[in-house]
Amino acid sequence: MPKQKTRKSLVKKIKVTKNKKVLRRYTKQNHFNAKQTGELKRKKRRDQRLAKSDEKNVLKAIQ
Repeated sequence: MPKQKTRKSLVKKIKVTKNKKVLRRYTKQNHFNAKQTGELKRKKRRDQRLAKSDEKNVLKAIQ
């Protein structure tokens, strides 16, 4: 049976931590940010954890 290929586009968009948590970038941070509060702008600089239900599928896809 052939090896399963990694989905390269997905690997570039996420980061997997040591404890198998999947992190992704916060959305909607390219433009129209002047209207937003400082609290929200600071929040967008950090990575966000993927939902637990999605984590299983993502980890399976990148193996």
